[in-house]
Amino acid sequence: MTQDEMKKAAGWAALKYVERDTIVGVGTGSTVNHFIDALATIKDDIQGAVSSSEASTAKLKQLGIEVFDLNNVSEIAVYVDGADEINDRMDMIKGGGAALTREKIVAAVAKKFICIVDNTKEVSILGDFPLPVEVIPMARSYVARELVKLGGDPEYRQGVITDNGNVILDVHNMKILDPKVMETKINAIVGVVTNGLFANRGADVLLVGTPEGVKTVTSK
Repeated sequence: MTQDEMKKAAGWAALKYVERDTIVGVGTGSTVNHFIDALATIKDDIQGAVSSSEASTAKLKQLGIEVFDLNNVSEIAVYVDGADEINDRMDMIKGGGAALTREKIVAAVAKKFICIVDNTKEVSILGDFPLPVEVIPMARSYVARELVKLGGDPEYRQGVITDNGNVILDVHNMKILDPKVMETKINAIVGVVTNGLFANRGADVLLVGTPEGVKTVTSK
């Protein structure tokens, strides 16, 4: 199987976690695009979706799935999203597509978080993938200096503005041994909106596309 075929397998496998007549939380990225295609096949059985990015919102609407404003939704049964890295404790790095803040908000509301990936995203220690940090533009240089103090090598993601109007610093060369502590430390820096560590609210179920099929892992 190609990498895209493994992504597709994981995306379609998430369909079984979608409950009838509910609003589904939908993430962002290439693997999630396969899930959105799958979701369209049962669109008449759900109320609609809450989306974490403008790109996903456009695709959902194109396929005839109603998209709700999260402020008008009191509960999301399940949130389906990908990851750039995930470890065996279900801690993740997300934000390669710069949608990390909205993704983190939707994940916080959802009762269950289903992470869908191909097997290249599984790691033992987070940090080979640069950690995205969304930053208020005027604080970019200050936040970068503080990230250096935490042991990282921040790089401004040129030409990228998030859906919230902010900028991204990608932190390289950081081996993240305690993701929950690091997530909290970075979020405490003034000017940081949030960072791409999803550890304090990690995944509940992991669906991994592999050449042998989809592997299911549940949080301990």
